[in-house]
Amino acid sequence: MGSFVLVGRLVLADLRRHRAQAAMLLLAVTVATATMALGLSLGGMSDALYAQTRAATAGPDVVALTSATGPAATPALASLADDPDVIAHHGPYRVVYADLTARGSATSQVVVQGFAEKPAAVNRPLVTSGRWVRPGGTVLERGFATALGVGVGDRVTIAGRSYPVVGIAVTAATSIYPWAAQVGPGGGPTDYSGLAWMTRSDARALASSADLPVTMALDLKLRDPAATGTIDGADRFPDIDITLHSWQFTAAQDKVILRNSRPILLVGSWLLSFLAVTGVAALAAGRAIEQTRRAGLLKAVGAGPGLIGAVVLTQYLVLALAGDALGLALARLAGPALASPTASRIGDAAGPGTSTVVTATVLAVAVAVLSTLRPTTRALRTATVSALSAAPRSPRHRPWLTALSALLPTPLLLGLRLTARRPGRAVLQACATATTVIAIVGLLTMHVQPERGYGLGGAAGLPNLRGEYDRRLVLAVTLLLIALAVVNTLTFTWTTAVEARANMAIARTLGATPGQVTAGLSAAQLLPSLPGAAAGVPLGVGLLSLFAARNAAQPPAAWLLGAALAILLATAALAALPARLAARRPVAQALAAETA
Repeated sequence: MGSFVLVGRLVLADLRRHRAQAAMLLLAVTVATATMALGLSLGGMSDALYAQTRAATAGPDVVALTSATGPAATPALASLADDPDVIAHHGPYRVVYADLTARGSATSQVVVQGFAEKPAAVNRPLVTSGRWVRPGGTVLERGFATALGVGVGDRVTIAGRSYPVVGIAVTAATSIYPWAAQVGPGGGPTDYSGLAWMTRSDARALASSADLPVTMALDLKLRDPAATGTIDGADRFPDIDITLHSWQFTAAQDKVILRNSRPILLVGSWLLSFLAVTGVAALAAGRAIEQTRRAGLLKAVGAGPGLIGAVVLTQYLVLALAGDALGLALARLAGPALASPTASRIGDAAGPGTSTVVTATVLAVAVAVLSTLRPTTRALRTATVSALSAAPRSPRHRPWLTALSALLPTPLLLGLRLTARRPGRAVLQACATATTVIAIVGLLTMHVQPERGYGLGGAAGLPNLRGEYDRRLVLAVTLLLIALAVVNTLTFTWTTAVEARANMAIARTLGATPGQVTAGLSAAQLLPSLPGAAAGVPLGVGLLSLFAARNAAQPPAAWLLGAALAILLATAALAALPARLAARRPVAQALAAETA
């Protein structure tokens, strides 16, 4: 039998025998790699969506705008189309700055562009619902319409006039909602505004009837789309204020809403990876005796260290790579929604790039190797005879611990001794608890941040999409961390119970009740969680200070204390379930299993 066939059969048999552990490793690696892949690829996905929207709408390479109102302003703007690098243009056209009310309550600033009823060759918005502009009606940009909650057939009020919504469209000439204002009375491209289109005559009538601010715009298509720096209105017309926005500027502005997404996802992937390592390490430690015995059997039949290491590590590597593939697939599916949260862009965002795939795969392999390296090395170094008779290591005798624990109630006595016998695992449990508390602190901090709404004057009629998006992202990452923390707590408790079943059986023969044994196993998880929870609060506050604004609000101290206490109570409750199952095993059966 070839070595590859032997390794494959042994790995398959081991996976069938330990399905729960395999599922846990698969889950941990999947969520960690998916989160990291999303964090690394969101910027590229946003660029891809903008490029596809630009291609579908004949987006301009440069948009020239002027807020000047003199008689020379419009001719000066129009003369930019005579530049030899310009091959096509649209406009000049009127841009009116007004306010819009929908459904009687949602109020927002709006930028109304006056377009011809026949689409132009440059800047040709794509109608996704309804039809293009007609006299007396308006077309809303899709991201803006989604935020307002209106569709074709609804009516909106613009500057006191009621208009039916005849269509919904997308464009690449302006940034995504809520940054449709490119220049104007609000001060610049970051003003919170939606976009609407009307016929040229309706836009002119709207501006004159309400005496609204007006600017003029011109869309330019260049011979070389990358050479947007060759158009310069300031040098040609120093007396007229002309602002130029290139397509690269618009694409970059699209990613403003994703500014916090990358650190949220990347820090979340680090925390998830750490929890994955701690959980898988606990599983590997719980199976250390079994793996050592298997290594002894393989040595006895002539297997070398390379084959033994391959048998032990391959099962974890196979699951890690499978989780990596699932995580990348999830990132591919969730990417478009995360990269364009405002519905202002169309297209299918490309999946994670080559560098992202390589980084995520390295992460998955690192989780598998770091989690299993120590027990694998121990199995390889153990002599054949010792490996075949592998038994649990006898704990060190510590007189000070014996004297201290003798003064405690039975559950605390058992819990303290179990914790002291596995100091490395106690450190992992403390770090896992601190990681979970860090995530909770982040969620609470995001919750207390004040947000300026997109309504007029910062009113709350239209919520701040960027703030809501960041909150949903932090909530999703926190829920994933809590899910892994729950699995880890169950794993830690069950592994401790399996390793200590002989000691617990002896304790029961000396008078300990199943309830005391259950409480002792729970205490073994709770004791290292106490310093972890205490350290998690300041670590979470310090970590968030690296990314938060200087004037960021801090959650009340009572909230942070309550979060730490809630984590401790949840740890005790979760640990009680596997502890109770382990404590119900008959004493004679447990002792017979150890002496067999």
